[in-house]
Formats: sequence, C-alpha cells, structure tokens
Amino acid sequence: MTRMFLVALAALAVTARAQTSPLELRYDRPARAFEETLPLGNGRVGATVYGNPRREVIHLNDATLWTGRPVNARMNPEAHRHLPAVRAALAADDWALAEQLVRNLQGSFSQSYAPLGDLVLEMMHGEAAGTYERRLDLATATAAVRYAAGASSYERTYFVSNPDRIFAIRLTGSAPGSLGFRLGFSSPLRYAVDASSHTLVARGEAPVHAEPSYRGPMERAIVYDEGKGTRFVVLARVADTDGHVTGTGGTIEVGGATHATILVSIATSFNGFDREPGLDGRNEVAIAQAQLDAAARWDTAALHARHVADFRTYFDRVAIDLGPDPVPGLTTDARLKRYSEGASDPYLEALYFQFGRYLLISSSRTPGAPANLQGIWNPHVRPPWSSNYTTNINAEMNYWPAEVTNLAEMHEPLLSFIENLAVTGRVTAETFWGTRGWSVAHNSDIWAMSNPVGDFGKGDPAWANWPMGGIWLATHLWEHWQFSRDETFLRERAWPLLVGAAEFALDWLVEGPDGWLITSPATSPENTFRTPDGFVGATTIATTGDMAMIRELFTAILDGGPVVGADEAFLQRVRDARDRLVPYRVGRQGNLQEWYHDWEDSDPKHRHQTHLFGVYPGSQIDPHRTPELAAAARTTLEIKGDESTGWSKAWRINLWARLLDGNRAHKLFRELLSYVDPVTGLSYGEGGGTYPNLFDAHPPFQIDGNFGGTAGVAEMLVQSHAGGIALLPALPDAWPTGSVRGLRARGGLTIDLAWERGALTSATFTASAAGDFRVAYRDRGASFSLGSGQSATLDENLEPR
Repeated sequence: MTRMFLVALAALAVTARAQTSPLELRYDRPARAFEETLPLGNGRVGATVYGNPRREVIHLNDATLWTGRPVNARMNPEAHRHLPAVRAALAADDWALAEQLVRNLQGSFSQSYAPLGDLVLEMMHGEAAGTYERRLDLATATAAVRYAAGASSYERTYFVSNPDRIFAIRLTGSAPGSLGFRLGFSSPLRYAVDASSHTLVARGEAPVHAEPSYRGPMERAIVYDEGKGTRFVVLARVADTDGHVTGTGGTIEVGGATHATILVSIATSFNGFDREPGLDGRNEVAIAQAQLDAAARWDTAALHARHVADFRTYFDRVAIDLGPDPVPGLTTDARLKRYSEGASDPYLEALYFQFGRYLLISSSRTPGAPANLQGIWNPHVRPPWSSNYTTNINAEMNYWPAEVTNLAEMHEPLLSFIENLAVTGRVTAETFWGTRGWSVAHNSDIWAMSNPVGDFGKGDPAWANWPMGGIWLATHLWEHWQFSRDETFLRERAWPLLVGAAEFALDWLVEGPDGWLITSPATSPENTFRTPDGFVGATTIATTGDMAMIRELFTAILDGGPVVGADEAFLQRVRDARDRLVPYRVGRQGNLQEWYHDWEDSDPKHRHQTHLFGVYPGSQIDPHRTPELAAAARTTLEIKGDESTGWSKAWRINLWARLLDGNRAHKLFRELLSYVDPVTGLSYGEGGGTYPNLFDAHPPFQIDGNFGGTAGVAEMLVQSHAGGIALLPALPDAWPTGSVRGLRARGGLTIDLAWERGALTSATFTASAAGDFRVAYRDRGASFSLGSGQSATLDENLEPR
C-alpha cells in the first residue's frame, strides 16, 4: 500500500507539474543591472549573465578569492585585561562608562570577498531585432539567450558544471557562417591577459587589504602587496567550432561559424584559511589547466548532461505545488510587479521557494568557504558589508533551508568553516575575553577571523562588541545531527566543537545582581536601548539573545552527551549552569524583553530581533509549551511591525510560522516579494523586497533574505523542533490546495504531504535512520516506529493507509 501510494503521489506530482509553467526565470530583454542578471554557479565558481546581444558581459567569481591573508588572531593580546573595568562599570549601572571602556575590546575589520573579473563577448553581427528571450531553468541550472539579428537567429547556452569544474558557453547561429565574436577579459583587480591559438589566459592577484565599503572613501582603502595576495587564473578555450579562430594580444576572434563552445576554467592559489596564498598557495595554473583539459575530452552535450545529472541529484529531492500558474508565459519581472500589486500567484511563490534551493546548491559546495552575504555573486571590489560572513544573523540564515529542504550536503561548507573558526576562536577567547573554549564575534571572512571588529576602538559597540557568534554557529552542528542522526559526525566532528563553545559560555557567564548567571558585557546585535534617564547605548548585561543562545547550546550538550558517552561531571556543570541562566522576562507592554532591564528600544521597529532567537531558529518558545512567552513574542513582533529590510522580513516569516500564524507569515512572504527596482552602484537603505532576478533586496542585494524566505515556506508546512512533527502547522489560507514532496524533519524523516481545501489529505514518511516518531495535525496525533529506509503513509485522520 505504501509503495502504491508513493507511485500515485509521484504521478500526481508529475501531472501537476505538467499543468503549470516550468521552473524558470524568463525575461524579454537583456539585464541592465546586476540585480537583473541570471546567476549560475557550481558551488565555487559563480557567473552572472546579462544576455546583451551585441556585447555580453559575464561577471565571474570564485568562492575562494578574497582580499587579505591569514589573520593574526593575537592582534590585541592584552584586550582581556580591560574586561574587569567594563564589568565593574556595568555592576555600578554606569552604562556610559561601560560603553566607552568596552571599545578596548576591539580588533580589525574582516577582509572582503573579491570579484574575479568579466568575460566579454563582442558579437560580430548587426543590432538584434524582433523576439528576444533570456531564461534560467532552475531544474537544470542552465541559462539561455535567444534573439535574431539580420538574417540569422542566435542562441547562447550557459552552465557551470560541478562534476567537470568548468563554465561552458555554447553559441549558435542559424545561418551558415553567421556566428562571429571576439572573446576578451577584464578585471577590477590587478591582472594581465594574453591569447594564443584557441585559449585566452588571464592571471591576476587580489589585494591584501580592502576596507569595508560602508567606511566610505579613505586612503589606502585597497592595498596590494605583490606576491602576497591570492592569485587567480582564468583559462577560456574555444573548444568546439566550425569557424576560424585566431588569438591576437588579449582577445580571441572566431568568425565564419555556425557554432562554438567556450570552456572557462578558473582556479585560485587559496590553500586554506591558515596558509599564505602567495607564498604557500596552490598552483592555480596547473589546477585550471587540468580542469580544462579534462573537460575538453567531452563534447558539449555530454558536459551538459553530466552537469544536469549532478545538479538534479539535489534539486529534484523536493517538489512543491501551491496552485496553478495564473499567467503562463508572463516574464518574471512583470509577474513580480503584478504580484506586488496584490495579484495572487502561487506559481511565483513556489518558484521563489525553489529559487532559494537553487541558489544554495549553486553557491555552497566548497569546504571551508560557505555562501557569503552575496552567495558567490559579487561585482564590487569593496562590496556591501565586505560580502563577508556576518554571524549575528546573516551567515546562519543562509543555512536555515539546508536541512529542512533536503540539501544537507550544502550545509557542509558552513560546518567545515566552523572547524576553522574554532582554531582562531580559541585565541580570540583567550586574548579578548579571558576564557577557555572558542568564540566568534559578529564578522568573519575566509581566513576564519573571529575577533570583535571596530578598528581597535573606533567601532560602535552596538555592532563591534558581540562575542556570541560561535555559540550561534555551534547550534548548526547540532541541527545537522538532529536531521541526519549520523553518530559518527556527532561524535568525531560536532562534539568537540560543541564542547569548546560550551567551555567559552561557562567561563563567560558571571553571577548577576539577582543571583542568576548572566553575560557581562552584553549587546543585542546592532540595536540600542534607552534608559529612563535618556542614555542611549548598546552595552549592558544579559541580553535576551545572549541567554537564549547559551540555553540552546547547553540543551544540545545535555541531549547529545548521553549519545557520545560524555563525561558526567562536565554534563552536570552544564546542567547546573543552564538551571541558573536568567529566565525570559515579559515587559510592561506585554512584550518579550530584549534587555535585562525593562528599557525601551531607541528604535522600537529595529530590523534585528535577536531576543526572539528562542522562537526561531531556537526551540525554546512555542504556543503549545510556553504560551505566555509565545504571546509576548507575538506582542514584540506587533510592536516592531512588518516593514523592514529583506532579510529581517525573512526572519519574521519564520517567527510567525513558529507562532502558528500562517496568514501573518504569508503576508510577510508577499511583502518579501515586493518588486524593487535595480540599483546603480551601491545603495544602502531600508524597506526590503525582491529585485527583478529574484535576488533579495536588503537593499542592496543580500542573499540571506532568499534563503530565509525559502526556509519560511518550509516552516509553514512542517515543523519538528519540539520533539515531534507538526504537519501544516501554519498553512495560510492562500494555499488551500497543494502538495510538497521531500521536506526533511528532525529525527531523520523525509516527508511528503498533500492537502485540499485547507485540510491534510495524506502524509508519507520515509526514515533515513531508525527511530520512534510522533506526528500531529491540528488536534490529532499518531506515533509509529520505522527502521532505516522504511516508509509509512497516513491519511487525513493520521490513520495508516
């Protein structure tokens, strides 16, 4: 019966898919700005396609090309000696003095994710006329441009292959001999380019330092030190053509052709977070040449087939149907504008969900180099917020959809990056905070920088003095275990890191004025308070976000300890500390307090909501187990309102879903998909939404909003944080009928759901690890046991089928 149901469900999914538009972004004109380009990537190499008929410019990136060199973790070795004075000021309620003194606990800024350069195609034909199409097929990770010029029609196909580590461009012209072009390269970094025979060779080097763009114009904002930065190479070969090919200077020219394939191989000298990329780097030229030679053994069709098979291994695990396409054939930008004006479009909502999964597969397949603030797509030498790893929300949000949307392998780059951070983080814990264990502040980069930023005292403590990034990141190790039930991973990789983070937390906690254990000093990322006497500051004690993250970590330690056979004395120490953590507090407005004292926020509608960590992504507050705290969290969100930046809206979607308000979550999801015009240059602002190519608008582009939005859709359909599995816990009225296949739940379950007229009709569960499971739908519940690989199907009453 189970097997028959699965076959039937698959058939229904195929039928539903056949009745709707394919999963693709489509446009009827070339991109005019970066926020209209089509993003491609194999998890390391990124390409953004403009699709201009006459002059195609493709931005290239490599996940390992950053400014800088290995960080000096001991940059401020005596910083911790200033800590007693800060704590004394806080104990005396001298908030202004503490705010001043805490600046002594600061170090350098992070380095920046660098652009590699632009591949340029100058086409040798007249102006395009007539029909123009530009598409990105999410299911195959393939972009295409089609247009006519003169008596010929032209097509370009683009894909970045993971199995063959190559970026491929296939060009065709319908008329004999009509295809001709010049291939060139340019870069905003230092580089040199040459061309001989069929291959263009570009070599360059990243700066050893880049100041964050938000610091504005300044001397030595970009610094080169020849031979010290990360080197890069681009090899672009015309591998297959029926035309003639010549290489002259820095360009390759192809003429008299009907088809041509360009294979682009990219490599850098990056050799690990703790190795000098200039002096002890990899041989980028040899690596790129080997990649190119290997790929050239395959014809274009075979390369594409291998790419598609690899990509679909991950992408096809999840299918979602939220309703039919109301406007088949409408371009994505027009569809987004229509939706922003209030029209219903369940196809666009499903497309956006799958676009987030597409972006994660495309940007996160390089160990130690997780997706950054812009994923892997960045054209700026000084990108927004350095395009770094901002660990006070954004780096973590990038990975919220990894486990639940069945992309656990894409979580690996972050998990391995955490291992790097623990190395530098031990030095940071010792020198900045005077503790054991390891810690990370609110910014990092590929060099695993873990220190608090601020340029040694110049930074605002609101964003410079927050030491909790390591504790938040450590919860991702626990999440991976919860979804996978991989005991080897937990025992050998996760557990030592969890213990190190807990050691920092245990040493960092001190006894507070009411006898509870507190953090001191403490900030709530990027937010500030106002005291009754009018002082506005950020430095205080026991912020709610701090305490929630420590509580989440300690609970993971206590739950995981018996699995790995941990030392009981250590577990008892953690248990005792958890019991003494200052509890949540409800403020006079009925809100969940952000601060130890019932102070006002200087900006009540601030984009950050770190004090709601215990609702999501944590697992401490929900309407069933902690109704009073859940009500306070809801009041907090009401006070904040719904208008905010892109990533903040995405977080609030998940928060409302956890509070079981599907309609409010969907309202914010709609607002997240509000159309935003592309920007020229860098424009920082409030009021997020979505750019024409579905990139999240913070603004500017910040990819965590995409990932958070995808996670929010999953959270409306399945939740598994409270020891059981809730089906359709926050289903909005806007999705009365639909289905989803392949979502994951903690405990190692894959879940397929179908519903009609707002009510569950069937649910199938397949276990990747043996276990006992509890599921709930509305006021009904069921329990069952499954062995690894076994399945069970329940009907709308949670009865076996």
